[in-house]
Amino acid sequence: MFHVKPSTRRLHLFDLDGTLIRGSAAAVEISRQLGLVEEIDALEQGFLEGLTPDEFAVRARDLWAELTPEQVAAAFEGAPWLAGIREVWADIRARGDRCAVISLSPDFFVRRLLEWGVDTVHGSAWPSVPFHAPIHRPGILNAAAKVRIARELCAGYGMDPADCVAYGDSMSDAELFALVPDTVAVNADHHLTGLSRHSYTGGDLREAYALVRNSAA
Repeated sequence: MFHVKPSTRRLHLFDLDGTLIRGSAAAVEISRQLGLVEEIDALEQGFLEGLTPDEFAVRARDLWAELTPEQVAAAFEGAPWLAGIREVWADIRARGDRCAVISLSPDFFVRRLLEWGVDTVHGSAWPSVPFHAPIHRPGILNAAAKVRIARELCAGYGMDPADCVAYGDSMSDAELFALVPDTVAVNADHHLTGLSRHSYTGGDLREAYALVRNSAA
């Protein structure tokens, strides 16, 4: 089905919350395991209204004081992931390209995606679960950090932002979408209106990926 090689190598950059996880986020799925859905919904609303990512993390850390590794695993396994993630990443790598996940969500959640075949993951630096330390605010990523990490990955792989494809869904992806020429808005909200080259609504990452793969073939 796949395996048509473009002339230049590409770096595919994936958001997590709302993109790879459809209609939800790592924080929501973790909170669901703790019976704190209403509380995290209020915190998510605060984020939409201007709460900074580091303050969000501090408050979420307080909510999740009793979080266990088993609950993190259950949150990850039970999340509404898009279909075809492993297949897309396998095809990207088979073509000689690279793929990365850059997310504001906790790194202890994001790192689990390495087992699915992504080259590298980047999440906000949280203390290990169970928590015995506070949030270190400088380690919490924001929208500008996504751009910084993308540039660092490009430098490490010997690529340019012009060689990148970005997949995202919301305002935290807008700065990256402004940097990268080839973009896919995946089940996106209004913050990406007019910023993306491609748009996809649905439940299968293979279909979103096909928009970019076909345009490069």
